[in-house]
Amino acid sequence: MEGIRLHKVIAQAGVASRRKAEELIAAGRVRVNGHTVTALGTMVDPQADAIVVNGQPLRTQVTRHYLLLHKPKGYVSTCEDDQGRPTVLDLIKRPPSRLFPVGRLDVNSEGVLLLTNDGVLANRLLHPRYQVPRVYVVKVQGAVSNQALTQLRQGMVLDDGKTLPVGVEMMRRVETNCTLRMTLYEGRYRQIHRMLEHCGPYRVKWLQRVAMGPLTLGDLPKGRSRRLEAFEVKRLQQACRVRKPGVKRHGT
Repeated sequence: MEGIRLHKVIAQAGVASRRKAEELIAAGRVRVNGHTVTALGTMVDPQADAIVVNGQPLRTQVTRHYLLLHKPKGYVSTCEDDQGRPTVLDLIKRPPSRLFPVGRLDVNSEGVLLLTNDGVLANRLLHPRYQVPRVYVVKVQGAVSNQALTQLRQGMVLDDGKTLPVGVEMMRRVETNCTLRMTLYEGRYRQIHRMLEHCGPYRVKWLQRVAMGPLTLGDLPKGRSRRLEAFEVKRLQQACRVRKPGVKRHGT
């Protein structure tokens, strides 16, 4: 069954953080359709399943919000950070609800980042099955060879399995460095860094995500966010084949 992990649904409803939601589930304080659930990987449909937390029905029929953020360096793409580093949520003034980032950009990376409370859309945007492209401009230390470009385009075996083929365009190459435009259809941990290290002595010096599906930065300043327009939400839904375009509209 396609669904969303229970702890994410609880967090999206504003009851608790994801970590606290996991603790509530493990403690037996969550019921789904009348049954106590303690398995952290439980998948639910927030639109159809009756979820009760600490004896109170969970309000899951909430307005969906969609924010586009131009993430700068120095911020982690999480809601909380054990090391006390600033998170992308610190950049959002007066968030309309409990939002979460869709996918991650490394602390030293920047660019397009979607923040939302729409778990179904987020899951589809991230799932390789739906082939939603993420486009990056990458400055590399080392002049990436034609052989390495072929490896990237065909896919390669990393320690977490074989990657999907990657679209690669050489934008600039000189003796000691180059700039690539790369299109990925999956989002593994530090994937671009690891692929480049795998196919040669290449190191990422700077990385910016310039597009995620139909979303681009446009003239959005670094560190600023804006709400998506209705037509942009619809394009996102079309990109990952969400069949219910009547989701209630975003916020500020």
